[in-house]
Amino acid sequence: MIPKELEARILRLFHVEKWPVGTIAGQLGVHHSTVRRVLAQAGVPLTALPRRPSKIDPYLPFIEKTLEEWPSLCASRLYAMVRERGYSGGPDHFRATVARVRPRKPAEAFLPLRTLPGEQAQVDWAHFGHVEIAGARRLLVAFVMVLSWSRMVFLRFGLDLRTAAFLDHHVAAFAFFGGIARTLVYDNLKSVVIERVGDAIRFNETLLAFAAHHRFEPRPAAPYRGNEKGRVERTIRFARDSFFAARRWRDLDDLNAQALAWCEGQAADRRFPQDRTRTVRDAFAEERGHLISLPLDRFPTEDRVEARVGKMPYVRFDANDYSVPHDRVRRTLVVLASPERVRVLDGSEIVAEHDRSWGRGQRIEDPRHLAALVDWKRNARKARGMDRLAHAAPNSRDLLVAMAERGGNLGAATSALLRLLDTYGAEELAAAIAEALTADVPHPQAVRQILERRRHARGQPPALEVPLPDDSRVRDLVVRPHDLSTYDQLGAPHDEG
Repeated sequence: MIPKELEARILRLFHVEKWPVGTIAGQLGVHHSTVRRVLAQAGVPLTALPRRPSKIDPYLPFIEKTLEEWPSLCASRLYAMVRERGYSGGPDHFRATVARVRPRKPAEAFLPLRTLPGEQAQVDWAHFGHVEIAGARRLLVAFVMVLSWSRMVFLRFGLDLRTAAFLDHHVAAFAFFGGIARTLVYDNLKSVVIERVGDAIRFNETLLAFAAHHRFEPRPAAPYRGNEKGRVERTIRFARDSFFAARRWRDLDDLNAQALAWCEGQAADRRFPQDRTRTVRDAFAEERGHLISLPLDRFPTEDRVEARVGKMPYVRFDANDYSVPHDRVRRTLVVLASPERVRVLDGSEIVAEHDRSWGRGQRIEDPRHLAALVDWKRNARKARGMDRLAHAAPNSRDLLVAMAERGGNLGAATSALLRLLDTYGAEELAAAIAEALTADVPHPQAVRQILERRRHARGQPPALEVPLPDDSRVRDLVVRPHDLSTYDQLGAPHDEG
């Protein structure tokens, strides 16, 4: 853009002083294309402007004819075609010429659309940059719904563009307005339109079910028809400038609380366009009675995905891990996620429920799940120990039952008997347990004393408890004793001859 004063000087020098374009450009210190543009905007035909001969002049008829047949043909392809026909000029000047002679589409005029109270609302997303949450960079988006007649606005911010979030914002907007418009106009969003070819539209099935539940008609705006959803687009610009600019907020809840106050305050107090003596608040009070009543039951708007639980008792959703009971591993569960909560279902049973995390790579755990897993592991180890004892010394079960009747610690007793089994062997342990039961002293310490006494009676040294790994290759290894007579030679006198 150049100053209006400079435009006036260009027009005066051309029309009054009859200066050519090049002279005007040189004297005023501007490019000759700027002078031509000012003259063209003033209605001077380009053919009336004198111009120097150019290398491209012989090819202009071919360029114009080609563009008449293919108006959208790109300049680079057209440049290659002209080069094949002998043009030797550079691409920059060629592009400028193509831009000048390319046929222009006629400007389309739009009629202002008027609606009845309660008849229509317009809906759209708006991007407001990114935010950092728990080390994750999340998209900050705003859901905007505006009633077309009264211009009452609902503004709410979120962190994702999923269909579940889209529908959840709808429910919040309906509650804010206290009713539903008969028609909701959308852009061609993936949450609304899966596929579109002209007027043939394949809607998102979830949105259709949602619309049927709330008894409104979803209507995608026609492509490149700005007047069909101009109210919501202007409202988004209004929200950017009047609400979001230079605003400080702690978290998403605080931002949405401020947005709600803005909708009920400043946005509602602006002038009603159809009657400047009234406010949007006054018009909305009139329109509210024309809205469709809210349904008695709530449509399920949660995000629903299937998640496979591996060896670890966690399900993954939105790049975070949520704990589940340990007995649900190796299963496929269903995750239902709202902006606030994450629920995990096994069939129709809710097996876990967590606050939703908007970070990434987070592990959200229920302490009860971890405690149950620890107890199960401990009991499993105890059960495996009892099974091994029962296999090696069947009468160990009688010993443990007798201990339980006297209030003994079965876990500690099992560990002690396993150590004795490793040290003395299965046959000796079974014999010692039988003797302890006969003497009515069912305790691992009594079994230990019996084993040591039996070993002493055979003239054997006390056994040493050496912990061995639970590996049959080690436990069943046979070590042959070395002949120690060779060590006697170390103490024999040496022959000094």
